[in-house]
Parts: sequence; C-alpha cells; structure tokens
Amino acid sequence: MMKRLNGAVIGMTALFISACQPSAAANSDIPTLPASTQVPVAASTVPPIVNPTPSIAPVATLPLAPADKAAQRITLPTGFAIRTFAQDLDRPRFMAFGPDGALYVALMSSGEIARLPDANRDGIADRVEIVAKDLETPHNLEWHEGWWYVAERDRVERFNSTFDKRELVTDNIPCCGGHFTRTVHFGPDGKMYVSTGSSSNSTPETDPRRAAILRFNPDGSIPSDNPFASDADKRKQAVWADGLRNTVDFLWTKDGQLWASIMGADAISDDKPPEVIVAKIERGKNYGWPYCYNPVLGANLPPSQKPLVRDTRIALPQGFDCSMAAPALFTDLAHAAPLGMAFVSGTNFPASMQNDLFVAYHGSWNTNNVANYRDCKVQRIVIENGLPVRSETFATGWRDANEKCQTAWGRPADVVFGPDGAMYISDDKNGQVYRVIFTGK
Repeated sequence: MMKRLNGAVIGMTALFISACQPSAAANSDIPTLPASTQVPVAASTVPPIVNPTPSIAPVATLPLAPADKAAQRITLPTGFAIRTFAQDLDRPRFMAFGPDGALYVALMSSGEIARLPDANRDGIADRVEIVAKDLETPHNLEWHEGWWYVAERDRVERFNSTFDKRELVTDNIPCCGGHFTRTVHFGPDGKMYVSTGSSSNSTPETDPRRAAILRFNPDGSIPSDNPFASDADKRKQAVWADGLRNTVDFLWTKDGQLWASIMGADAISDDKPPEVIVAKIERGKNYGWPYCYNPVLGANLPPSQKPLVRDTRIALPQGFDCSMAAPALFTDLAHAAPLGMAFVSGTNFPASMQNDLFVAYHGSWNTNNVANYRDCKVQRIVIENGLPVRSETFATGWRDANEKCQTAWGRPADVVFGPDGAMYISDDKNGQVYRVIFTGK
C-alpha cells in the first residue's frame, strides 16, 4: 500500500536524553509493540514549507480507495466510509497537518516523528517518512509560527520545517510516573499549554506541575499573568489549572473557551467515576482530583451543577471541600479513556455535524464485568448553543464482543480533520491511521 523511503535521518542530535523510564506496570494498558521498521527519509526529500492555501474538496470529489480490512470491521453511520490511510506505524498517537498539507504523527514507542504525504490525493499515504528521531516518548506535535513543537515525556522541543534544526523550548515538565504522556497546544492568546497527568492513580501529588495544565510563553518562560506566577515554589509558577488527573487532550472553542477531557481514577468501581469528556478549563481553577469526582448521572448525560462527590479513600486537605472544585460540562461512562479530540472542520462532513466534537475513546482495560467493558471507538459529542448536550457512537468495531480493548484488534488514539475535510484516526494498537469520508451514499 505504501512505499518506504531510504535515506539519512533528519535532526538526529538530541539535546539531552532523560535517564528516567516509565513504569511498565503503571502503564499496563498500553501494549509494547515491535520496534519501528520505517526507514528514515533523506533531507532532500522533505519539501520546504510554502504555506499553501489548501482547497476543500466537495463531497463528490473526495477519493475512496477499494474496501480493505478496516472497511470490513469498522461500523460507521450511513453515508460514511473508512479506509486505511497508513500502516506499519510504531504506536502512532497524536497527529497534525503541516502547512505543506502532509499529515505528521508522533510514534511514541520508537521516539520518532513520521510524515505521511498523499501527493496524488488518492486517499492513501504515498509512503512513511521518518523526519525526526531520538525523541523521549513523543506524544504530539503542533505547528506554530514556523516551528514544529513536540511534546515529550519531560520536555518540549521544537524543529524547523525541514527538521534539520532542533531546539529545547523547556524542560520545566515533570517526568515519568503512571501517566507519562504530554500534550502541547497553542491557545488563541499565543501561549503554549502543556497537559501533564498524575504520577499515580489516586495519591496526592508532591509536584504541583502534575495532574495539571501548564502555561508557558512560546520560548518556555513563565507568562506574568499566570495565576501562580509569583508563587514561592517555582514549579507552581507554570500551573494554569490543576486537579486534572489525566488530561490527555484539550482544545479551544470558536469563542475561545478551553475545553479538556479528564480520565477518572481506577479502582473505585466499574461505574465510578464517570469520565469527564468536556471540562471548561479556567485560570487558576481546581477540578477535584484526587479528592472529588463528578457524580454518576447515567451514560451520555450532561451533569448538573451539583458539587462533586467525595472520594472517601483520600483524606481532604485542610481548608478544601468538594464544593470548591469545578464541575464538568459533560461526562460519559467510567473507564472509557478519552484521548484525542477535534471539532469538525472542512466541508466534507454534513452540515448537521459541523459544530460537533469527536473524541477517540481508547476503551477500558481494567473493568471486571464483561457487560461493562468500555468500547474502543470514536464518539460524537453533539454541540448545541455552544454546549455539549448528548453523544453517540460514530465509529466502532475495533474489538470483538466481550473483549477488553487492551487485547482488541485496534484502539483509536487520536482524531483530526485534514485540509480535504476528511477525518483521520490514529490507532496505537494496530499501528495504522484511518481516513473517514462522507460519501452521502
């Protein structure tokens, strides 16, 4: 399906390599895959960034490759079709389209960034190009003002458009622990936001930068308007909001609100706590973890604005109670494991979905009741009047009946929309990227 390109790797000199290693036990829900088999791309093959203005193809002109195994397995709503866009990837996580129109993806296990061009626009990547290596568990990347910013386990680095220049932006990032992925995005204020998960399931943190969203200037310095910019603990100066057990992804609405998902704690029950699919993140606010969680109100229902529920396993700190924590805007079933999220963009998807949010659910690995195994799927969150109001399954079929997602055929990790208006889904279990289009048929 794809060609592999030979040549020398770009940007191989790392600024430094962290000595800390993630705990395999703490991350047992993420399988270990074989080492990457891709051959790095030669420097001469990476095209310069020319900042084209991509055209949005109407529905009828979007190409659709012949049916494949993904098309046979994955169920979509009527009028949609899915095909494999790229395969043989080493644990692909979060993706981003570059200004050159190509799709880039972080390969977390091999410590690489891959470029997946589709120059002939046939809906299948032409080849896998490894454009950066020797990264510390890269989780996502984002293009910002002439640089690719890459979130790694204990730092943010940046690369120029041809990946032959590499700079450390900040290492003011806590390392390792149970949740070691980091995600970087730039807000409408031009600041750099980085999410950092907790180091454990439910133990209070000693480092204020854990279970938080951090905020930096693009050069890694601390903005003067951060809520704790003058705190005596210099680690806390980067914190924008905390009490976020594991926010793997976040984004901004059209009116500038910061929305994030939050994975709830394990080992309370199969049904508690519900996953927070949308929380409105605001300056200096706390979102409850590890002391409190949102009430269980049923599947796909937005929670009321009642105080959060106390996790009685954890003693409350002096001066804090659950009424002080910010409630979620929208929750879903416990242990669904929300990862990448994206609003619809482009004109391929129908008008009825144009305001909606799509979230990759990684699915449960530790629920005990077969009937409660959470599905690994892509979920549609319906947005009305600027708020999430309900959700429904959009893409499913990666696992078999009564199978945990940990051992499923595939497991969605991220969702993005391309310049062609198609949806792209990464699968870090099966090593693939899929492309979904609306055909109307």
